[in-house]
Amino acid sequence: MGEATRDDYKIQSFDAESQKLLKTALKDPSAVDLERVANVIVDHSLQDCVFSKEAGRMCYAIIQAESKQAGQSVFRRGLLNRLQKEYDAREQLRACSLQGWVCYVTFICNIFDYLRLAQPESLSREEEVDCLVLQLHRVGEQLEKMNGQRMDELFILIRDGFLLPTDLSSLARLLLLEMIEFRAAGWKTTPAAHKYYYSEVSD
Repeated sequence: MGEATRDDYKIQSFDAESQKLLKTALKDPSAVDLERVANVIVDHSLQDCVFSKEAGRMCYAIIQAESKQAGQSVFRRGLLNRLQKEYDAREQLRACSLQGWVCYVTFICNIFDYLRLAQPESLSREEEVDCLVLQLHRVGEQLEKMNGQRMDELFILIRDGFLLPTDLSSLARLLLLEMIEFRAAGWKTTPAAHKYYYSEVSD
């Protein structure tokens, strides 16, 4: 079964209006409201655990299409902002629907797998580094428990981004180093490390 066929199959689980929206987003991202597209995908993922396991593939395809067409990342920003809002309201989500919470965590894992926020082109943007570090602080430990191998692969990219010559800003480099030490310390920040890193960030 080809890649396009698998994407078509996933789209069939949406209502007719959403199917049209997603098909357009995949072919011509500039023709639709990409923040709306992100919300449609997240809403469906929270309701359908089967889709949440594969949604990252669709998100990645839209991101690639938008980048190729306009060199922008409107969809990615909208998607990450929506996921952050869901995380901020996680206790309410878990209380209302345990299945919804499981779908959300599954979707997050899938997104990290496909979006690869630690790729060189992402690490060159402070906004994306800040987003990566923030999300890893919040759910990194849970993600590692679910898939340690993927987390190892992610931190190889983070390490390379920190060590290898790149366009990394001094702030982004500091954030990556803090994250490397945070994981090495068992996803905990020592008082000394907190004082060092966050005094540097505030300066």
